[in-house]
Amino acid sequence: MTELKSRVMETFEHFHAYPELSWEEKETTKTVAELLAEAGCRIRTFEDCTGVIGDIGNFSDGAPVIAVRADMDALYQEVQGEMRANHSCGHDAHMTMVLGTMWKLRQQPELLEKVGVRFIFQPAEEVGTGALKLVEKGVVDDVDYYYGIHLRPHQETSDGKAAPAIVHGATGAIAFEIRGDDAHGARPHLTHNAVEIGTYLVNAFHTIHLDPNVPHTAKVTRFLAGGRNINIIPGNASVALDIRAQTNEAMTQLRSRILEIIQSARDLFNVEINITDDFGIAAAEVHPDAEEVARQAIVRTIGENNLTEPIITPGGDDFHFYTIKRPHLKATMVGLGCGLAPGLHHPDMTFNREAMMNGIEILSEIIAIHAERVKES
Repeated sequence: MTELKSRVMETFEHFHAYPELSWEEKETTKTVAELLAEAGCRIRTFEDCTGVIGDIGNFSDGAPVIAVRADMDALYQEVQGEMRANHSCGHDAHMTMVLGTMWKLRQQPELLEKVGVRFIFQPAEEVGTGALKLVEKGVVDDVDYYYGIHLRPHQETSDGKAAPAIVHGATGAIAFEIRGDDAHGARPHLTHNAVEIGTYLVNAFHTIHLDPNVPHTAKVTRFLAGGRNINIIPGNASVALDIRAQTNEAMTQLRSRILEIIQSARDLFNVEINITDDFGIAAAEVHPDAEEVARQAIVRTIGENNLTEPIITPGGDDFHFYTIKRPHLKATMVGLGCGLAPGLHHPDMTFNREAMMNGIEILSEIIAIHAERVKES
């Protein structure tokens, strides 16, 4: 085992053993900052949030700035009967691969003379707010190209292969409360039955039809009403929907129809319906130039036979907020095949840890390609 590989595996074991939830990644931030500083990076942390930035290379003379992002947070879920933080989405591996890329680049100072490289360790991806916070901090304002990497389940990409882009869909959630008064089961005329109103809404949501060529879905995932006494007609209910669409345009249409239906229920039943949550994550906006660089890097490192086409997935990632909010960015996210099973967010998720070395090679080669472009120009 090489010194780099040994360090990579040791670092992964540490992150995996000490998961931290969104906006609580304090120790993770501290550990990453120490490793970045130890390698000679100029680091930046934030007083009001977790996360850390590390810069290395040439940030002057008009040199291009290439950023690489790793998400940091873990999920809160039941693991072997215990509710706890758990790295079941691979963020421990993402951090490890970005650090491994930094260590590998330190061995190639000639590349760092030609480009500036920014390592962005972002908090709170799982709650969809970390990227927006770092955009506010200006961390990508001077960045030209932006790359992410994410482990992919075996159903999407085979172990040992990689895709130059992950085309995430837009995801969202809308939650609302139907507010009214309870009534006796013998006197239904004295209230509006929240179960009936909720059922009307569930059925109405199923009548939404957008362009069938663009995948989209709106499904109720929570419907709470009533209590222990069956002879009480409930006036209150809590309802929530998970909504998804493959494009940002389709998501805008889907969300608009849902809100129109909720308003129609207000008018029809003359009842108070309050929106309590309305949030989402943007669909991917992949830049063709960044995708091409990633494609070349994959071919150079693990071979053309291990290159796959971009992965289209209904899952979401707040990485794409960077390009939505800062359109000058040329960005893509590499999809890394690693034999991941049973699936992302499964409490017992496992993957081939050797595949992290492929990820490091690909990310490092991306930087090398950008350095070559400077030399050619």
